[in-house]
Amino acid sequence: MAVLPQPRHWIAVPVIAALLIVAAGLALRFIPALTSADMSVDAELSHDHSAALTGVAMFINVVFSPAGGVLMIAALCLYLLLVRRSPVNAVATGVVAASGWVSSELFKVLVARHRPDSTALYNPLIPEPGTDSFPSGHVALASALAIAVFLLARGTRWQRPAAVLGILVAALVAFSRVYLGVHYPTDVTASFLTAATGAAFVTGLWNRFGLAVLTRVPLLAKLGPIPAPRG
Repeated sequence: MAVLPQPRHWIAVPVIAALLIVAAGLALRFIPALTSADMSVDAELSHDHSAALTGVAMFINVVFSPAGGVLMIAALCLYLLLVRRSPVNAVATGVVAASGWVSSELFKVLVARHRPDSTALYNPLIPEPGTDSFPSGHVALASALAIAVFLLARGTRWQRPAAVLGILVAALVAFSRVYLGVHYPTDVTASFLTAATGAAFVTGLWNRFGLAVLTRVPLLAKLGPIPAPRG
């Protein structure tokens, strides 16, 4: 992961994508008809809860929580650093995963869309009143991890399995958030885009400054080889 794939216009493309995401979020917030359509999906799923699906959704709620996200990213990075002895892969994976995930928090603040009204659901499972609905942090985390693991596996025999598994896990997390009634369908859809936008921007930064920064950290060099920066 010394060099990551990136958009040709790695600043302009993410900025334009971010502006479009914010515009879409504000439209969803201020146009009642759009939220009503969203809410109908949550309300319908609220009538069809099953013990098995509820158990899976509750498990996902914990695993992909903020605490769970920190633990998963840290564990993956430590494995790459201490077991695989690859400081470049460890740092690059952590940077991509964290940026794709944390970027969702910026959109939450800018859009400030309220979560689905739990009183309108037939069987609210984990009512979470207030704002912070657009996008879903859980889904952004799953998507960001999927992107980071795919980049780590690219060019190896694990590339296709990593892509398929990442898509399936992210889709399952997205469904679970709507199933639990804590996000609208458009919230989870936007999460895929926010994670990709954050990751796309940070790949450009990494390609220009990543290796140069790592070579200035003597401790990392002792744990594994760090290629010389290009140019």
